[in-house]
Amino acid sequence: MSKRDELIAKYTADLKDKFGVHVDMDLLTKVTIGCGPSIYNADSATVSGSDESELATVKNNFLIKKLGLNDSADLDKVIADVMDKYGQSNRNKYRVVVYYLLTKHFKKESVY
Repeated sequence: MSKRDELIAKYTADLKDKFGVHVDMDLLTKVTIGCGPSIYNADSATVSGSDESELATVKNNFLIKKLGLNDSADLDKVIADVMDKYGQSNRNKYRVVVYYLLTKHFKKESVY
């Protein structure tokens, strides 16, 4: 099993255990690949829910640039909802899981 496959298994478990969602493995794999080498770095593989600049990066670089959404207060609200569901006390909010959930929420699977 490759390192990427191990990480995908970890992300799948997070999505099932913490969010109770049925995982679209094809989409999860594409989101994982889309994150590139950042998934192998402990710092960049996670999203800090309490760091405003980190949340702004998710909004600007992922939601607006990658998914092509228009900037609005709704984007901040959805990011905050995902962070709350992940649990503020949970230190390992995986970037791939956050991006997967945001992609599903905005129905932008076609981007991948």
